[in-house]
Amino acid sequence: MNVVVVESPAKAKTINKYLGSDYKVLASYGHIRDLPPKDGSVKPDEDFAMDWEIDPKSRQRVKDIADALKGADNLILATDPDREGEAISWHVLEALNQKKALKGKTVKRVTFNAITKPAVQAAMAAPRDIDMELVDAYLARRALDYLVGFGLSPVLWRKLPGSRSAGRVQSVALRIIVDREVEIERFKPQEYWSVDAALQSPRGESFSARLSAFQGKKLKRLDIENQATAFAARDAIKAGKFTVSAVEAKPTKRNPPPPFTTSTMQQEAARKLGFNASRTMQTAQRLYEAGHITYMRTDGVSMDEGAIRELRTAIGKQMGANYVPAEPRKYASKIKNAQEAHEAIRPTDPSNTPQQVSLDGDQAKLYDLIWKRAVASQMEAASLERTSVDFTEPSGKVELRATGQVILFDGFLKLYQEGRDDEEDEENRRLPQLKQGESVKVEDVKADQHFTEPPPRYSEASLVKKLEELGIGRPSTYAAILEKLRERNYVTMDKNRFIPDDRGRIVIAFLENFFGKYVEYDFTADLEEKLDEVSAGELNWKALMRDFWKDFSGAIADTGDLRITQVLDTLNEVMGPHIFPAKEDGSDPRTCPLCGVGQLSLRLGKFGAFVGCSNYNGEPPCKYTRQLAGSEDAEQAIPSDGLIIGEGPNGPVVLKNGRFGAYFETPNPNDPDKPKRASVPKGRSPTDVELETAIKLLSLPREIGMHPSENELIVANIGRFGPYIKMGNLYVNLPGADDVHEIQMNRAVALIEEKKAGGGKGRFGRAAPAPLKELGESPVTGKPVRVLSGRYGPYINDGETNANVPKEKKPEDITFDEALALLAARAEAGGGKKKKKAPAKREPAAKKAAAPKAAKKPAAPKKAAAKKPAAKKAAKKA
Repeated sequence: MNVVVVESPAKAKTINKYLGSDYKVLASYGHIRDLPPKDGSVKPDEDFAMDWEIDPKSRQRVKDIADALKGADNLILATDPDREGEAISWHVLEALNQKKALKGKTVKRVTFNAITKPAVQAAMAAPRDIDMELVDAYLARRALDYLVGFGLSPVLWRKLPGSRSAGRVQSVALRIIVDREVEIERFKPQEYWSVDAALQSPRGESFSARLSAFQGKKLKRLDIENQATAFAARDAIKAGKFTVSAVEAKPTKRNPPPPFTTSTMQQEAARKLGFNASRTMQTAQRLYEAGHITYMRTDGVSMDEGAIRELRTAIGKQMGANYVPAEPRKYASKIKNAQEAHEAIRPTDPSNTPQQVSLDGDQAKLYDLIWKRAVASQMEAASLERTSVDFTEPSGKVELRATGQVILFDGFLKLYQEGRDDEEDEENRRLPQLKQGESVKVEDVKADQHFTEPPPRYSEASLVKKLEELGIGRPSTYAAILEKLRERNYVTMDKNRFIPDDRGRIVIAFLENFFGKYVEYDFTADLEEKLDEVSAGELNWKALMRDFWKDFSGAIADTGDLRITQVLDTLNEVMGPHIFPAKEDGSDPRTCPLCGVGQLSLRLGKFGAFVGCSNYNGEPPCKYTRQLAGSEDAEQAIPSDGLIIGEGPNGPVVLKNGRFGAYFETPNPNDPDKPKRASVPKGRSPTDVELETAIKLLSLPREIGMHPSENELIVANIGRFGPYIKMGNLYVNLPGADDVHEIQMNRAVALIEEKKAGGGKGRFGRAAPAPLKELGESPVTGKPVRVLSGRYGPYINDGETNANVPKEKKPEDITFDEALALLAARAEAGGGKKKKKAPAKREPAAKKAAAPKAAKKPAAPKKAAAKKPAAKKAAKKA
């Protein structure tokens, strides 16, 4: 008998199909041990000894494996083929050794790059020992991350109140985002003009050309700096008679991109599918576990020779022999020690086209992308002809140029074209046939003003690409890095782009000025290379840790004498241009707007940084304060007597805290004793709401008008349960706070009629909630596993059991495996649906007659029930 251990139930289910009755496959549900989140779990003074802890859920997993081993001969560890997978196998082995469950058992380690029958059977036939070099690399990474986190975070908490934790790699990723934002803020737009002509060939074909030379000077993109020059060029083109002076056609080839690595898959899924990194990896994990694709955490671009043959065969059958290159294409990774030399991500069977594989939703979309990229990587190059045509007029003062390209043979472009952040349309134009000496007609000329634009903010795709270029992070870490930044509220997302929050900028300013070495790109990349050397057996992991700890512990010790006033002075200087931007009228941006005497500066409070007036101890004292965007616990940070955010039509608008949360208050001209109040909308940080929005909220309730047929007033408002419209006693919820100010009569009437017709449930007309996420079929109940929205928050349901989504997790980020683990834990705790009691058996008449007497003593059944366990124990002792 063989016991096989894998990470997840889904993987176990797939592997079970390929192994016989001599194998029992169990899931560890990921890591079974972790470092307790407390100081002292890694001990530098004891040569970096680590205290590992098994959580309560994992104890049951270990017990299940140990119980299964009692009747088995072999333990086969079949976790993923990377550092994390090796570490999970090592943890399982260590835990079982502690339970003394491996006496007389043979332990084998097997890995496979794809969960297919041939791959699994081949792996079982070629077992090996646990690769301790990979385990050492894992231990070093965990120790580094732990020591940085538990070293820097307390310094942040003491010297920068209100800050959250700092991570080794996340802080560097945050610095990249902040540096780009600073670059954008410092950018000064430059004016330039473009002059474009619409031309017509002798055969009546229209095309466009751009001004390439004017007054004898060849022009670059920014050379026309003003309207006068642009209009002069425009008029010269209108007056000129142009002929073709040169035609240059260059044949060229475009080769296909290599198959996906983890980072290129994340980038392309972001561009083409709109997936964030977490969503991409969760979807890829399910495709891998179901046997559709190879392992999806890899830096490698090479492919198995057998797979290449299969791809070439599939290309010939589906697209024709002319799309198969004479020789197989070979790709090599430019990254040192690329994720332990894994294969690229590819379909396990290229003959299974996206149309033939039974998938839906995210899995169907991502499989289609992976299949096309892998197949295209082995296709023939595209043959193109790039053409440039120059036009001149007799004086020679004005020249035009038209460019375009023609696809002579589409090759891999028939199937796949790599997404780009900035497509150049000019390259894809097709020009008419033109010959030297031919005259062309000018149909129209346009002179357009432009301004140079700052570099774009990072998207998930471009940030992952940047991290990879810098050598920071590895395939298994990218999604977690980006998620941590969002979790800690160091960044916000706008149009899928990262914007650093003020709290994130303050943390980076602090780290750059007091721990600069540890957020340097080169230092972090160098650490990654050393970790790769550990995994390759070229460096001892404890030697790496000793070198790191010597300098890092000294840097931590040096902050002992650092005073908060020093921190504030530094932050005020570094962040001054951002917090106090220059005013258009040239006045001092730091002058207090309330008292006009004091100077504004950054100050630190219990809940984070804020801006305050230096005249707070003056006579009279100035109480002006202003929160930074997104400050931690913004509601708690509001002063007890309120925070003035500006002047409204009836007087000052003050942000205050109340019994039901933050609200705005302003004087009521109709009743001075009862000021007007409006709650801050749910989901909005109080200090992020602008004055204009606050004034709108204070103007509520808003009268939409009289219902056209019922002659009743319809009003829009925001209440304790969110935005709504009301007519008489009928309430209908609105999807967003903005709708309160924008909804008009037609829409309001439609919602009311829908509610009356039974389109909603509950007092406020909410429709039955749709699942937040569909995860798959439960291996336990056979019913769908879904993430749903409930009265007390999001929860997971498998048709029989409900399990709450952890507070620190976003509902959309819950994976299938995490859901199964939460449901299993809930079921073990007795959280399933209560089964209906079987009908009581009829008792004999004699017993039935005695029942009423017992019923007269309500306490008796409870006492009897309580005594039963004690009676059993007593019997055992006896």
